Amino acid sequence: MASIDTSFDFKGMSACRLDADKYSCIIVPSMGGLVVRMTDNKMGLEFFKYREEATIAQMNEARCLWGLPTLYLPNRFDKGVLKTSDAVYQLPINEPLLDNFIHGWVHDREHEIVLAEADDERAVLTTKYVFDEKDEMFKYIPLSFVLTYTFTLSARGLEHKVTLESLADKKLPVSICTHTCFNAPMTVGGKQDTMRLEVPVEKTCVLNERFLPTEELPPLDENGKLYKSGEMVPVLHDINNHMYTGCDTTLDGEKFHGCIVTDTETGARICNEVSKEYRFWNMWNDSGVNGYFCPEPMTAMINSPNLSLPYEVSGYCEISKGEKYTCTQRFFSL
Repeated sequence: MASIDTSFDFKGMSACRLDADKYSCIIVPSMGGLVVRMTDNKMGLEFFKYREEATIAQMNEARCLWGLPTLYLPNRFDKGVLKTSDAVYQLPINEPLLDNFIHGWVHDREHEIVLAEADDERAVLTTKYVFDEKDEMFKYIPLSFVLTYTFTLSARGLEHKVTLESLADKKLPVSICTHTCFNAPMTVGGKQDTMRLEVPVEKTCVLNERFLPTEELPPLDENGKLYKSGEMVPVLHDINNHMYTGCDTTLDGEKFHGCIVTDTETGARICNEVSKEYRFWNMWNDSGVNGYFCPEPMTAMINSPNLSLPYEVSGYCEISKGEKYTCTQRFFSL
């Protein structure tokens, strides 16, 4: 039987614990709807970066580097400029060394619980964040919206649904990703050098020295070939913004749209299936020496609103008042 506890204590914070089948996960709505932990209790797998000794203060210092954070307006915008089809917005520079605005702000905002329920097979949690004039960022981008996350835990794993609804009179830019922080190793006592990462990539997105796209999309580079073949060791060496267009791969003979992490010593696999809206992957691992790595699925390219590429290439899109944009992911183990 599945269950949900909305008053679970996580390091002194009020959290929600979901249990279903062999899985457990902990979500903290007040920390941007952050999934701080997910485990496969049968196989002994730790999905996301988690440290028992880490404090909430340490996690809040860099919230997008723990667990499964969701970002709206992710990655970099050149000099903080965001050009939509009907306006130009100047966002604050929060990456001064590279003169960019990076990763948005919704992961730093408190989300409210709007639904928490469980039955025999699944536990469901829905959180909501409303962006309006009460938020300090509204002076930079005065476009009201509602962002809703629905987390469903069942024998299928953790399903993660993002819904963005525009409340604004002008066009609302759409770019969403999760800064997925996979734990390394996957198991207690496991090894990092036996891990392999497969990501279904198709073309290289060339980035300049400020990690912004040059708009060149050549065939796969050598790193891209390692991701595609599933031979990439995702830690113990520096991976700093390897970005690619996505495609399909196969999982046990079936078509699969997502990445696969394998422990070659035990054969255990963690899978991240993503919906077709996630058209790009950006890989990063914090120098490769900190016990985690991030294959980040993105709906649009870095700096996408400002590129000269057509929308069907960059992935960037906009929605009007009353319209909704939805994308989904699923995390499970085999």
